[in-house]
Amino acid sequence: MDDKISQIRRSYLNGELDEANVGTDPISMFGEWMNAAIESGIDEPNGMAFATAAADGMPSVRIVLLRGFDERGFVFFTNYESAKGQDLLANPRAAATFWWQPLERQVRISGKVEKIAREDSDAYFHSRPRGHQLGAWASPQSRAVKGREELQARAEEVETLFPGDVPLPDFWGGYRLAPERVEFWQGRENRLHDRFVFEKKHGAWTVTRLAP
Repeated sequence: MDDKISQIRRSYLNGELDEANVGTDPISMFGEWMNAAIESGIDEPNGMAFATAAADGMPSVRIVLLRGFDERGFVFFTNYESAKGQDLLANPRAAATFWWQPLERQVRISGKVEKIAREDSDAYFHSRPRGHQLGAWASPQSRAVKGREELQARAEEVETLFPGDVPLPDFWGGYRLAPERVEFWQGRENRLHDRFVFEKKHGAWTVTRLAP
């Protein structure tokens, strides 16, 4: 075993989480934690590890950017024909994890995934910089390409094709992860971390403390 890795140690001393400050609504609590992450200056606090599974059960995980959330769930955008899109077509369930290291906090979310309304995808797409819009058209996401030159050529072709307004591609849009389980983790001393899990049962949330 590599001692440089095995001997890494860190004590978690920045906060605590108990029954008195957990509350009864995980979406509201997530909002408070996200605001704290933003205000702390963490780079891209909306970055989340997003895990899917293919039809054969093979798992896959990658970082995507959260672009909105409410009581219905957590929204991100991607190419529907990408690897994650194909996974979700076969198995529309997923899990996401946020890790805010300076705050010693983690949030885990799991549930069903569905596409958002087309008009909502269109509104978000047209809020993006023009270069990002063209990139969505140019990239055959998750597919093999011969080299960087191919991508650049595709980008130039698309820019010529759309000299004005860039339309929303049929193959691109938003997904919503509708939470069925949300876990909040606060690092504590001696690895006795605080963990509380919210689970939706019969349309209502229950909350339970878990051992670390």
